Amino acid sequence: MKTLLNLVPRPWLIQLSIWFRPLIKLYFKGDQFTDPIDGSSYRKFLPYGYQNLRQNALCPGTLSLERHRLLWLYLDRKTTFLTDSIRVLHIAPEQVFYKKFKSFSHWDYTTSDLHSPLADVKADICALPFEDNSYDFILCNHVLEHIPNDLKAMEELYRVLKPGGTAILQVPLEEDRENAFEDDAITDQQERTRIFGQYDHVRVYGQDYYNRLEKVGFKATAVDFIKEISATEVKRFALPTERIPVVTKK
Repeated sequence: MKTLLNLVPRPWLIQLSIWFRPLIKLYFKGDQFTDPIDGSSYRKFLPYGYQNLRQNALCPGTLSLERHRLLWLYLDRKTTFLTDSIRVLHIAPEQVFYKKFKSFSHWDYTTSDLHSPLADVKADICALPFEDNSYDFILCNHVLEHIPNDLKAMEELYRVLKPGGTAILQVPLEEDRENAFEDDAITDQQERTRIFGQYDHVRVYGQDYYNRLEKVGFKATAVDFIKEISATEVKRFALPTERIPVVTKK
């Protein structure tokens, strides 16, 4: 198993896990790590990463990554969204959340993406086919770094969010970078991966990400929820140190 995993390109680990999930889950069964999304435990998580491998990043059972587990804990412990009867829009739905959220009878849950087979509505995030002020809660995670006109996408998310509504808009963000960096002149895929984290990312965000969000009307907050989690849980759940971008519509 170890040899097989080392031979597979890291982004394909997710697809491999889908095909062989029952066997992989059994192989990694243990009590060192736990996925808080479903409570399953393992002796280790899988390594994952496009450029730099992160050890114990990908859960073999749910296919969650560090950011998914942190987001789940935030939703569960700090909000009532998981139990509220609300209208939810999920852009580019992550597989780890899709089945769980689809099972929520108290949610009016819509998924949307231009290409994903999980999407209920095939749509461009820069031209969403939804009415103004439609959704109480929006999830759009690790999407905006792929969008050339991210301000237009933010405007669309703002438009379809209800007044007083909340959205969580996670992106890869370098905390020590002041301003976002993008350069369309860099066309080599390996070079783009080195600079932007993935070949298909169009920018790397810095602290000005929150200014961009507020420019379109959102009130943006960088929630440092990880500081409220014990060191024991951070290790057991294999969590990242990143903050969670939470926005509301004024």
